[in-house]
Amino acid sequence: MVPEDTTQEGASAILANMRPLLPELEALYKDIHSHPELSMQETRTAGIAADSLKKAGYEVTTGVGRTGVVGLLRNGPGPTVMLRADMDALPIAENTGLAYASKVTATDAEGNTVPVGHMCGHDMHVTWLAGAATLMSQARDAWKGTLMAVFQPGEETAQGAQAMIDDGLLERFPTPEVVLGQHVMVGPAGFVAGSSGPITSAADSLQIRLFGRGAHGSMPQASIDPVVMAASVVLRLQTIVSREVAATESAVVTIGVLQAGTKENVIPDDATIKLNVRTFDNGVRKRVLKAIERIVQAEAEASGAPRKPEITPLDRYPLNVNDETASNRIAAAFRDYFSPDRVKHTGPAPASEDFGCFGTAWQVPSVFWFVGGTDPATYAKAKAEGKLNDLPVNHSPKFAPILHPTLETGIEALVVGALAWLGTKPS
Repeated sequence: MVPEDTTQEGASAILANMRPLLPELEALYKDIHSHPELSMQETRTAGIAADSLKKAGYEVTTGVGRTGVVGLLRNGPGPTVMLRADMDALPIAENTGLAYASKVTATDAEGNTVPVGHMCGHDMHVTWLAGAATLMSQARDAWKGTLMAVFQPGEETAQGAQAMIDDGLLERFPTPEVVLGQHVMVGPAGFVAGSSGPITSAADSLQIRLFGRGAHGSMPQASIDPVVMAASVVLRLQTIVSREVAATESAVVTIGVLQAGTKENVIPDDATIKLNVRTFDNGVRKRVLKAIERIVQAEAEASGAPRKPEITPLDRYPLNVNDETASNRIAAAFRDYFSPDRVKHTGPAPASEDFGCFGTAWQVPSVFWFVGGTDPATYAKAKAEGKLNDLPVNHSPKFAPILHPTLETGIEALVVGALAWLGTKPS
């Protein structure tokens, strides 16, 4: 293990060059924020990431898993450390009021024209990694080994990590000793937070199609009403968490879409429900998914549906588990560099990530942590007033991390985390 004082010395040497780089990185962040791209369409962003790595002297491979970018900086004998940033934005209209707010629209995978905004913070992630990669290149005498910078597409649709793996990531690039990643979240800027064990939830998204028999709204007796059927399903699904999951366990079942009909006096033939499930235990996950299928099938039968419902998986995120030994190593390095009061312990977040796919595929430890992006005074006031839930969270149209010190803290965290493996004693 690299001694803490060595990691701190190396980090200080590398990060001494950060301040002159900040204006360029701030401009980069604003540019990416203003030009968001949907999942698996991140051509422009990938080009920016690749250019940044090439400028810093990395061996760069583009088009990995369609739009993914991998940069290698070989700096003598030593371990390989992988740092990952996701690049995609969301089909959400931004409402932050920022001067550089997105006004972009794009065509989604279904052919629909949708607004696009970086309402999850992946623009910050790209900027963090570009900055950290550049700084590591500028101070190669402070570390030894190989740094692998991975800019990943399609996190929001759970496609990107697996797409890169399927495109030969494991065979084409060196096996890392550890995989590291981070995410900007609601929390005071300047702070980092994490823990060992489960850190983000498993997630399953499903589409349920219920079939009835349409009729005139004035003659419901001639119908088998899929709207009533769907309403019953939605209400009954809420009992899974309250009645089938123990108080000591955890699960979330959220109905995000309920669609049926086109006119108020026409009973339609079918109804569609889309839902999302979050769990932190594989046994709980299996029970919840089985309960959903049971309830949907039973409600359809009780309604006399003319055919069985269709339940279609949409996407799935794995449970993201931080390796205990590697997490403790990161936490020690963070406490040494940031000071203990800026390093917080947090429980697992209900948000989901495909980051864990990399460590699982390579069968190496991975560590994922969070970086606060909320103005500290705003956060403290909301906390004192019991209004933390009023703060715009990731995926809100108003989500906008404060630029400083969020930008600096994320870069520092990546450099310090990497040096926990790559640091070397001064000669």
